[in-house]
Amino acid sequence: MKRFFTTSFVVLWALCSFEAVAQRHHHHHRTHPSPLKGESAMMTDVNQYGQTVGVVPLSAESQDGFLVFQNKQANYRIWFDIRVQTDGAVFWGTPDGADKIGNGVSIRRARFAVKGEFRKDWYGELDMDLADGVVELKDAYMRYDGIRNLQLQVGNFKENFSISRNTTSRYLQFIERPMAVAFAPSRHIGLQAKFEVPVFWAAAGAFFQPVDGAETRTNVEDNNKDAGNSTGYSFTGKVAFRPLYEMEDASLHIALAASYRTPKADLSPNRYGSVRISSRNATVINRKKYLDTGYIPDVNFEMMYTAELAGHYKGLRWEAAYLRDDVHIDEHITDSPTKHFWGVYAQAGILLFGGHQNYDAGGAKYTRITPGRSWGDLELCARYDRLDLDSQDIRGGAANGWTVGLNYWVNSNIKMMLNYQYVKNNANANGNGKLNIGLDSAGEPTTNPADVAGSKSGVGYNMLACRFEINF
Repeated sequence: MKRFFTTSFVVLWALCSFEAVAQRHHHHHRTHPSPLKGESAMMTDVNQYGQTVGVVPLSAESQDGFLVFQNKQANYRIWFDIRVQTDGAVFWGTPDGADKIGNGVSIRRARFAVKGEFRKDWYGELDMDLADGVVELKDAYMRYDGIRNLQLQVGNFKENFSISRNTTSRYLQFIERPMAVAFAPSRHIGLQAKFEVPVFWAAAGAFFQPVDGAETRTNVEDNNKDAGNSTGYSFTGKVAFRPLYEMEDASLHIALAASYRTPKADLSPNRYGSVRISSRNATVINRKKYLDTGYIPDVNFEMMYTAELAGHYKGLRWEAAYLRDDVHIDEHITDSPTKHFWGVYAQAGILLFGGHQNYDAGGAKYTRITPGRSWGDLELCARYDRLDLDSQDIRGGAANGWTVGLNYWVNSNIKMMLNYQYVKNNANANGNGKLNIGLDSAGEPTTNPADVAGSKSGVGYNMLACRFEINF
């Protein structure tokens, strides 16, 4: 009897499976229903969940070397955005007693992004970085463009604060952004509204914690689970004026931005309520962060400000900004004054063979160049930047940097960069007490500025760096 029931069950299961396969095969044939009056015919299919879906054919094309699939009549477009940057750098000239800087190479960025436009008014993006084998989430957001002159955006993306921070790395004039951009906010989960007309641009948003990697996510979860700490929040706003918008060969960008920021939960629970500001001098190949405030405890909130002036005329492009971060301590916890940190930079570049610069009005930033020759163009650049993290009882150090660069824009996909930089740190720039900055009176390396014999000016050195970049 047991064998009879088992055999019957197997036969019944086989028959049902056969019928399901037949039905699935039948439904997967694309159908062309008769159009209703006033409607166009639409092909249909059955998706993996058994639901009938509309089908539109897509055309594949290369748009300046980027693979795009689209159907303009259906208002659908999807494309890949891939970027690989390979860097190398050598360093020399550090003073006696200072820690050596190792030469090296690095995959600075290995980005893979999928971007899409849907039903005319909707846009979405997913961007990941795989540099040096470490996966980090970058952009992950959706945007609605259906209101005239207005965009609404939600997800993980860059806050609109600094023009340098918001300029994509593929169109930077130098291998790295200025040191002053160290405390300019980058990507956070949030929502933002952006308004644009030709002469005026504005953005405002509310933001929360970053979600860039596993460590950040672990800290956020531990703060919530173990201590009941909130993720923290920020309000960031920016306005920009473009008085030369009617000129084809020129632009002028005048902008102000501010950001109110409470401490975030991306630090470990025992550091919750703290803020740390640190920066490398020039390139991530030199992993030493001479400029480092350490963890500043009992922070109530930060107020960040920036004023920036940028512009271009034909092949010449310039950019300058002042950035400031005021860290306010919670007076109910400790009697400590507000810390004031600041930075400034000025840079310019000129295309040598007739190309011209381009301003992205929608993003209020600069975008790729238009080369002047069939083989591309060369861009000669120079920059001065300074970051000062010394304030009150915080001795995070200060540094000045002078950089010259030469960029070879081969085409829309290939770019090569060469940078020389001399950087000079002050005596307080010792990596929050972790880096040797010279020799003491006994000839031994020391991290203490007061113990350095002779010059008290800190670590200065030279750097020569290059980058090979491909975008497709």
